[in-house]
Amino acid sequence: MLSRLTMTAPKAMNLASGVRYFAHSTIKSARYGGGGAGPQSGFGSRINQGFGVRSGPTLKERLLGPTTGKPFVYGTYALAGASVFGVGALMYYGLISKEQSILQKSAIWPSYVRERISSTYTYLAASIGLTAVSGVAASRSPALMRLTAGGGMLSLFGTMAVMIATGMLARTIDYDNTLVKHLAWALHCGVMGAVLAPLCFMGGPVLTRAAWYTAGIVGGLSATAITAPSEKFLMMSGPLAMGLGVVFMANIGTFFLPPGSALGASLASVVIYGGLILFSAFLLYDTQRLVKVAEMHPHKSMYGGAGDSLHIRSFDPINAQMSIYMDVLNIFIRLVMIMGGMSGNKRK
Repeated sequence: MLSRLTMTAPKAMNLASGVRYFAHSTIKSARYGGGGAGPQSGFGSRINQGFGVRSGPTLKERLLGPTTGKPFVYGTYALAGASVFGVGALMYYGLISKEQSILQKSAIWPSYVRERISSTYTYLAASIGLTAVSGVAASRSPALMRLTAGGGMLSLFGTMAVMIATGMLARTIDYDNTLVKHLAWALHCGVMGAVLAPLCFMGGPVLTRAAWYTAGIVGGLSATAITAPSEKFLMMSGPLAMGLGVVFMANIGTFFLPPGSALGASLASVVIYGGLILFSAFLLYDTQRLVKVAEMHPHKSMYGGAGDSLHIRSFDPINAQMSIYMDVLNIFIRLVMIMGGMSGNKRK
């Protein structure tokens, strides 16, 4: 989960400048045929004076030259394909598959399993609410906005350190230590809200629309996870880890390459569209993992009369919702970036 924490800070810092650039130049260039890097622009073309032969641009010139915006178009195609796959999976597992699903197994769950899952999603809703409130509050503080939206490497690493430290603090405190645990949880949500405060630059309509789309995606993916066989998506841990590594490295690359270059635009497309697909898949995985943990975590009723004399660590719904919480935030951030570009095209 800590690796997913690092995926949030860069987006919030580069959002205000990067998305509008994509909207007004690269995507528009690809879709409407303007401003691309072609032979007419003369980029990278050279004339050999001895033979009068015109050679094409080198690989380096192609990668660092102006982008046509096609990486973002390809990203929308990949996203559309993933959406079709998700709808198909929901229909298959909900209507056709004969394997026992989580939804079917829930009929024989002990009451404590239902209580664990219910309390986990209650904390998830509260985490999102605290993050939204702290984000709005932080957006009204010039000092905090300078810190989180500065875009410098020092600001980036400082913000990442605070996010990771508060997340580790919240996870390491035992749930039975009620007051301290909840204070650490609230602090972590507040820090995450402050980090995401620069999203307010995108405007209320974009944020509202992205929030509704996020709710729809999370609801649809959760329905897919509970109608699928109970461990179907738990087998995706290896591919998900590799995908996270790819998106993480692309994320780092965007700090060193201009978004208007072909390579920079390609990396940005991986971060935005690839990240949206990746964290949607993570949501499927984390939802089934939550159910598995809720089922398997020890409960005193498992030990009969001896259960009352044993010290059994309580199920921690705050820790259980952390991964899903990060998935939701990462999905929301990328939807804001995509919809910010769409609204930029409309204004143009």
